[in-house]
Amino acid sequence: MDKRIDRSHLEQTAAMFKALSDPGRLHTLIILAAGERNVGELAEAEHDRVGTVSARLKVLLLARLVKRRREGKNAIYSIADDHVFQLVKNAVAHAGEHH
Repeated sequence: MDKRIDRSHLEQTAAMFKALSDPGRLHTLIILAAGERNVGELAEAEHDRVGTVSARLKVLLLARLVKRRREGKNAIYSIADDHVFQLVKNAVAHAGEHH
């Protein structure tokens, strides 16, 4: 690991891991890994309220783990990039390992 990583990058990384520390937000990311969705579709897939899903998405958006685009009146969410997908995929696989 490069010892020259600046403090702001470490703080951004810590914020990402904090956002990932909630099982509900992780589940949202896993659903989004299959393709983009709007809030209503996510709420239906997660069997949760739109308000709850919106709150999760706000945290994930601020941590730059998801991105949002507008399509008419709908906000469409997707995984921010392949780094996020790989991070979540690897973390879930690691948690499932039996030693």
